[in-house]
Amino acid sequence: MKFNEIATVSGKPGLYKVLKPTRGGVILESLDAKKSKLVVGANQRVSILGEISMYTMTEEGASPLEEIMKNIDREFNGDLGLDAEADADELRAFLKHVLPNYDENKVYPSDIKKLISWYKIIKAEAPEVFQEQEENKESQSE
Repeated sequence: MKFNEIATVSGKPGLYKVLKPTRGGVILESLDAKKSKLVVGANQRVSILGEISMYTMTEEGASPLEEIMKNIDREFNGDLGLDAEADADELRAFLKHVLPNYDENKVYPSDIKKLISWYKIIKAEAPEVFQEQEENKESQSE
């Protein structure tokens, strides 16, 4: 699985695997133990994780979510050291460690919480997303 195959639906918790498009939308499968299927129409907002980015103070102005999550995985390997009750300062410190040049005025604590929860879901349900990049780097260096 790749980041371009994982989606989030506005107003619904969790992440979903994109199965296939339909005439009026797309069929999704939840990334959890239930594996429930969901048909999302054109009137609901679906965002693909491969297309999401976070604001930074760099020239580009944003950093792809895929890069950020892979940095988190390299740095922490699943053990973030944050609990669900982390306060805003802890969340900002965490993101500052992973993405030092993030835009503190545009990235809110709720965005960081979402990033952390999505990372945990992917790490639990689709860890191969993080392993693919490492294998590709090894094969390119040979």
